[in-house]
Amino acid sequence: MAAAATATRTSFRRRTQALNPLSLRPSTQEEISVDNIYCEECGSGDVPDELLLCDKCDRGFHLFCLRPILACVPIGPWFCPSCSNHKKLKQFPLIQTKIIDFFRIQRSPDFPLKPCRDCRKRRKGGLSVSKRRRRLLAFKPCEDPESRLKQMASLATALTATGTEFNNELTYMPGMAPRSANQAFLEREGMQVLSREDTETLNLCKNMMEMGEWPPLLVVFDSLEGFTVQADRFIKDLTIITEYTGDVDYLKNREQDDGDSMMTLISAKHPSESLVICPDKRGNIARFISGINNHTAVGKKKQNLKCVRFNIGGESRVLLIAIRDISKGERLYYDYNGYEQEYPTQHFV
Repeated sequence: MAAAATATRTSFRRRTQALNPLSLRPSTQEEISVDNIYCEECGSGDVPDELLLCDKCDRGFHLFCLRPILACVPIGPWFCPSCSNHKKLKQFPLIQTKIIDFFRIQRSPDFPLKPCRDCRKRRKGGLSVSKRRRRLLAFKPCEDPESRLKQMASLATALTATGTEFNNELTYMPGMAPRSANQAFLEREGMQVLSREDTETLNLCKNMMEMGEWPPLLVVFDSLEGFTVQADRFIKDLTIITEYTGDVDYLKNREQDDGDSMMTLISAKHPSESLVICPDKRGNIARFISGINNHTAVGKKKQNLKCVRFNIGGESRVLLIAIRDISKGERLYYDYNGYEQEYPTQHFV
């Protein structure tokens, strides 16, 4: 599943269960029992709490039998693949001017042919390894301009398909949590402060992206997992992959939200002060990075990223950081759950 949530969930809505018409006699069609349920894909009636009933054809499907898998029961109407009439996914055109406009890149006649000299100079001078501790590293863009265009086009395709506006910063919208609510000191177990050097590295990553020097990441569509992200070149351990961005809201407003890409921003002692990031309307590549099945040892071994919340200038920010060297073509995974351990991942890959 793409883009995971560490947000605490108090409950999940249960949708009407599907019935097995083969188990009903003609004379008893009106005497429907919720015990007679089955999935159109696997034919099983097991795990009834995870069977969805299509609101158009009334056929049933397990959450984990759908492709891509659903993380939880959706809120509101749900239609099966046959009834949803999804149009074929269209690739975002590899046209330089369209990509510049889509990502609001600072226009340059040389984009994307020349690297940002200032960025390269700063990267070289500011990322030496400290003897006391290891510093975070900025990503290294692919030298080939066509590769960078392909990477940006893959993200634009995913954002367009999901109806998401690209935004590389946290956003505070009217009716949601105000920026004044984002106070790192509210974190119930404390939050580590991002050092000055690492903050400069994060800002460097942002500046590179604004100039069209893109992180070496490709968004690909998988029939099982949906949109996923893979490395398009070797990525070194401790590299900043991306910041998790989206609309900031109070957790209390989202407890019944079915968005499987919500991320905890602040887990406060007082629940009314807890915040989450919601990238369903505005966000970046982070929402497509997959969570891992943390209920199995094999799943944990696939994890190559860590989700860390930092205090940056008194505000909480969420970074995804490589926790080991990542090979080209390797998919990116991180643990959905922080210390809450309440998000169900049993059926994730």
